[in-house]
Amino acid sequence: MASNKHGGWKNFDRYSEYRYLLAIAALSILYTGGQAWRQVLSIWKNNNILEQRISAMPDFFGDQMVAYLLISSTSAAIPLTNNMREGQDNIFTDASASALSMSFFAFLSLALSAMVSGYKLSTQSYI
Repeated sequence: MASNKHGGWKNFDRYSEYRYLLAIAALSILYTGGQAWRQVLSIWKNNNILEQRISAMPDFFGDQMVAYLLISSTSAAIPLTNNMREGQDNIFTDASASALSMSFFAFLSLALSAMVSGYKLSTQSYI
């Protein structure tokens, strides 16, 4: 999506909704990459960076927050893409629609992760 520069109205940078979508996608990549790296280190070294009891709360809230940001950015860009596709259907609008689809699928995966994190949080013993 970020390399979508076709000149005139087909430039990605002209639309704040698409810049917001890209910024949230980048934050999501950083967050999920960090989570994956933390899990790889815990498996590889057989040692958790944080105690499981302590890490359950930030995992749950982080998943919730990033999932909300993803669905927010997707819903902000959908009306703009729909209006553009009504007027003209070209490679720019196709790329925009595919970026929205990928953002929505990222939201679904983080929502599932948030459900798992919430289950882990609710089954913990705090004694």
